[in-house]
Amino acid sequence: MTEKTFGNENYIPSMKLSGVCDSLGVTGKYFGDGACAVECQVSDDHLNAGGVAHGGLHSTMLDSALGGALVSIIKKEEWCATAQLDISFLNAAKVGDNLIAEGKVLRRGRNLAHCEGILSNQDGKVIATAKGTWAIWSSKPSSMN
Repeated sequence: MTEKTFGNENYIPSMKLSGVCDSLGVTGKYFGDGACAVECQVSDDHLNAGGVAHGGLHSTMLDSALGGALVSIIKKEEWCATAQLDISFLNAAKVGDNLIAEGKVLRRGRNLAHCEGILSNQDGKVIATAKGTWAIWSSKPSSMN
């Protein structure tokens, strides 16, 4: 997928995803047409006590990719939030691995969307998979003010 704005004039490939992503070094790779990918190189700061990448990194990357896929197709005034996220951790990631989380929208309804994604390393080895449900509002919910 080529990097372009996909109708979102504020998008740039290195756009700020969130403060959490910034703190982890997770950056945008592509965004649009119901798909999104983010990437991160595993460093010592990402490791758990067992010496492999912490599952929280995987979760953050997959949540960002799946949510980003939905954000790429909702209207500018609409809002969304993760309602449910199911992650299967399949393989370990190690220091130096370049992780890529790719998400896509399976179905978007009026109030809910279903998304799925995959987290893999630079060799294409699947590290984790995810599926989830997102709530959609027609405008920013008052609870988010």
